[in-house]
This record gives sequence, C-alpha cells and structure tokens, in this order.
Amino acid sequence: MEPVLSALMRPSGDPSVLEVAFTEAVEGAGRDDEVTERLLDAARDLFCRRGVRRSTMADVAGRAGVSRITVYRRFTTKDRLVEQVVRREFRRYFDRFMVDIQDAETVADRVVLGFVSSLRAIRGNRLIGGLMAAEPDAVVPSMTTDGGHTLAVVQRFVASRLRQEQRAGNVRDGVDVNLVAEMMVRVSASFLVIPSQVIDLDDDERLRAVARRFLVPMLEPS
Repeated sequence: MEPVLSALMRPSGDPSVLEVAFTEAVEGAGRDDEVTERLLDAARDLFCRRGVRRSTMADVAGRAGVSRITVYRRFTTKDRLVEQVVRREFRRYFDRFMVDIQDAETVADRVVLGFVSSLRAIRGNRLIGGLMAAEPDAVVPSMTTDGGHTLAVVQRFVASRLRQEQRAGNVRDGVDVNLVAEMMVRVSASFLVIPSQVIDLDDDERLRAVARRFLVPMLEPS
C-alpha cells in the first residue's frame, strides 16, 4: 500500500489519522519533544519538495542532522513517519479552523468563514494540497474509497460545531445538524477532489458568495 494511503487509512475499529488529529486539537495536545519535532519538520520539507514516494528515511535523517537509527527508533517504519506528519498537519488545520471562526459575529458568518478557510487551508497547505495535486492517486482514494470513514470524521467535527450553535440559540431546534453537516462536508470535499470549471477556488470572494447562497440557507428548518 502506498505510504500516504496507508497513513490515512487504519484497520477497522482503529481511530483514523483525522480522528486522532481532531481529538488532539480539541484536547489541546502538547508539542512533541524537540528531536521528534525536528524529524517531522525535516520529513514534511522533503515530502513537499520531492513527494512521499521519493523520500527515504535516510533522507529524513540527513536533513534533520541525526542518524538513520534515530529516525527508526522514533517512527519504526516510513508509513508511521508519514502518518505522524500528516496527523500533525490536520491537527494544525483544526487548530487554525477553530481560531478563524471565533472572529465571525454570526453563525452565518462562521459557516461562510469556515467553508472558505477550510478550502484555503487544505488547498494551500504545501503538504496536503501539494500531495493532492502531485500524487492524487495516493491521496484522493483515502477520501473516496474508505467507506466514507474520512468524511464521517469531518462531518462529526462540523456537526459538533453546529450543535454548539444550536445550544446557544443561534441555530433553530428544527434544524437537523447532522444532515446539514453531512451536506456541507460533501460540498467541500467535492471541490477538493474534483476541480471546478465554474468556480475559481482561489477567489475567496466568490467562495463566500457561494457559501452564503447555498450553505447558509441550510441552517433554516425545512
């Protein structure tokens, strides 16, 4: 199995990389030790420059200024290293997402900002966005052929935010937040894995208009 794909997918019953990253973000997990951080930084840099397939554990060791044995002691396998790098990227994404939406004044504004910032964060991420562009056969399958598990993790994250809005009285009780979150996540995912010929995904103003027209109305009861 390709390193990126095996890093994102777990055996049945085990938490996915996304689930672990989300939990760490919510619980405010601390930083790794200095050597581990240096290795993750080195690996991320190599993956962005060369891609995952062409980067070796020896390459990571050399860039980090440590022995290859040190890399293997920390991560055991290349798959494990890739998993840790990807997990940290998603944890940073969740951290950034939760900070971004705090600046919005209304729930509608938070939906719009969340939609735009999530697309920008993932597409603009040198690792995740770069891999999706350079190695789509390794990344995209993890989002589309894992029985919906990856999307389900993100859906639960979005639903949890909408449920908080509902408890605060910002979303009416008649709104099915699970269904709304499902639709929002699927719309976002489609833009990530299927290039649009109609909407310029680099145009934030256009994306905000799309979100206000099609996503915000979902917050009204049917």
